[in-house]
Amino acid sequence: MHRSAAALDGEMNLVAGAFSSSPEKSREQGDNLHLDPDRVYDTYEEMADAEAERPDGIDVVSIVTPNFLHHDVARTFIDRGFHVICDKPMTTTLEDAEDLCRRVDEQDVVFCLTHNYAGYPLVKQARALVEQGRLGALRKIVVEYPQGWLNRRLEAEGNKQASWRTDPDKAGAGALGDIGTHAEHLARYVTGLSLERMCADVGTVVEGRPVDDDASILARYEGGVRGLIHVSQISAGEENNLRLRVYGTEAGLDWRQEDPHRLTLLTDINGEAPQQIYSHGRASLADSVQPFVRTPQGHPEGFIEAFANLYRSAAHAIAAHEAGVEPEPWARDFPTVQDGAAGVHFIETALESSEQEAWVDASYTPPRT
Repeated sequence: MHRSAAALDGEMNLVAGAFSSSPEKSREQGDNLHLDPDRVYDTYEEMADAEAERPDGIDVVSIVTPNFLHHDVARTFIDRGFHVICDKPMTTTLEDAEDLCRRVDEQDVVFCLTHNYAGYPLVKQARALVEQGRLGALRKIVVEYPQGWLNRRLEAEGNKQASWRTDPDKAGAGALGDIGTHAEHLARYVTGLSLERMCADVGTVVEGRPVDDDASILARYEGGVRGLIHVSQISAGEENNLRLRVYGTEAGLDWRQEDPHRLTLLTDINGEAPQQIYSHGRASLADSVQPFVRTPQGHPEGFIEAFANLYRSAAHAIAAHEAGVEPEPWARDFPTVQDGAAGVHFIETALESSEQEAWVDASYTPPRT
């Protein structure tokens, strides 16, 4: 998925990698990708050291390992001055997340976190509508992400993805980390509001699973805006039904990841204005959205393209950084290391709230040097 996204615009080339914890599998994958054998490495440490010494060394590393490795891999490359693109959740502990925040500032590198749903054009249009005041004063945020793929113990049946994603030593949290951070970030990205308080019910439904697989969270956002966050991986029949609804004094909005080409502006039922359906590819979308639209209206674009929008923005931000100039505004539109720390704080706070069975303080400001 990440390789496809990085290659889609022709602005990044894959030239080196450490592709497996097994040196043999890493070399096999490098051969499959037609890479120079001298740039296919047994370990990420070897890769960072060797690429740092090459005059034609890599500009940026993409980290797509299980979660427990994110911090060590990112730290290794950041400390050698490489830019980083990292999958979420950024780390398995808040201490590690904050360490990366400081290192990114100290080394002055670009760090992109792949909350890929922020790459959808209609998600960016939703944010533009909020910024334009089309919803009025915000009152309520509802974000949900039900999946059903872990409705039974696939991890006990040899499923590779399920095995590491339900292993607390490799994944950290379960549903909260895997999809909860996506839901939390999507709400924050569109509304611009951070959490202030939460009351969470986090649990494990499938017997014998050592991580959470279901969570319901009552939330209070900045300004007293009410919120509801629901994530589940045991909702039988659901695929990837991420949905965001935001309600204000004048209107609301509704977007679903499984129908990503449409955004509904919900108008007051007591008013005269009709509901509006925004679709991608139209000139009526906000100017800030246009750089992310890839196909004419009526032609589908989706998950990989949303990923690719983050990679393209990161590529332009890195190029601008290396040239010593300011990037275009759209090239700064991607989740950062601070977003990663906020996501890890969200996980830990939800677990704390659930354990205490109480409302807890959820406010947080990621560190900077």
